[in-house]
Amino acid sequence: MVEQLQYTSDEMMSIAAARQLKDGQVCFIGIGLPSKAANLARRLHAPNLTMIYESGTLGAKPTVLPLSIGDGELAETADAVVSVPEIFNYLLQPGRIDVGFLGAAQIDKFANLNSTVIGDYKTPKVRLPGAGGAPEIAGACKDVIIMLRQSTKSFVDQIPFITSVGYGSGAQDRAKLGLRGGGPSIVITDLGILEPDPFTKELVLTQVHPNVEIATVVKNKTGWDLRVAEEIKVTEPPSKEELEAIRSLKSAGK
Repeated sequence: MVEQLQYTSDEMMSIAAARQLKDGQVCFIGIGLPSKAANLARRLHAPNLTMIYESGTLGAKPTVLPLSIGDGELAETADAVVSVPEIFNYLLQPGRIDVGFLGAAQIDKFANLNSTVIGDYKTPKVRLPGAGGAPEIAGACKDVIIMLRQSTKSFVDQIPFITSVGYGSGAQDRAKLGLRGGGPSIVITDLGILEPDPFTKELVLTQVHPNVEIATVVKNKTGWDLRVAEEIKVTEPPSKEELEAIRSLKSAGK
């Protein structure tokens, strides 16, 4: 009898993201699930993954998960610490980052992200934290991985403000805007995985996580008429090794 391993949706998201990372890549990450995913990948299958945090730490190798991009653990374990302008001017904007992670409050069918306002810009219902470095990450990284919990509030037909460009209104917009990077290649949610159509760049549901119904994702958790791949897959559930490794990643202070 096969042992049924128990795991949380956050663990599934982090593990699915970690599987996307390859040994030898340069990865620009933030705190939270992206940090957990990158550190997990470095422990399991990508020991030569170079992790760059926005605070200016290059090649950080934290022994515990950092609490913020300013956590001393990052500076203490980094190969070098440089200024934030140097990160953006000499690494990110010239296209030297292989993979960048992004999250947001909202996303639309072309993987455009909103982290600025909910509602009208001048009289918003909610004022969000804003852009930070996200527009540059979205525009210049060779590849972008988006991690976002899925609901009709976060996956919307039309976002009120585009903070970070995914594919604009279709396949040609990134070129028209002169964006160097390749754009988002995958959106990982707590329910499944979406990928851009190779021709139109509209997001398509290509995988659902174990025990998730396709109808739930399409009808109840998405604010537009979500396309579904002809051959949709079920995400491989976390292995015992992956779960043990991710649970061994302790946050500072715990």
